[in-house]
Amino acid sequence: MKLDALRKYFAAKAGSEETFPFDETTLVLKVGNKMYGLVGLEGDPLRVNLKCDPDLAELLRARYESVIPGYHMNKRHWNSVILDGSIPRKELREMIDHSYDLVFRSLRKADRERIIND
Repeated sequence: MKLDALRKYFAAKAGSEETFPFDETTLVLKVGNKMYGLVGLEGDPLRVNLKCDPDLAELLRARYESVIPGYHMNKRHWNSVILDGSIPRKELREMIDHSYDLVFRSLRKADRERIIND
């Protein structure tokens, strides 16, 4: 998936926002002020860090060589996904959806309702 398509997919999520809190080359995606994705903009191929249920994270790492423990993240709860074309687009979207959903569900009820109603 190319950067433009990736950013568009992230942007379509309710309450999703792009930030650059660390540097100018690490795009951080947040919902309710909590991270659910990070994209290294200078990598070739691109890499994206996504939050993941620990059991699913292990399954994905076993299934795809391009899914590895999260770089600079909690390795149990985050995967780094190398966007080299080896993962079907549908599967990548499901990984993004899963990450977003994990973080969204962890928000306070009032914050979830505000995001849904905006």
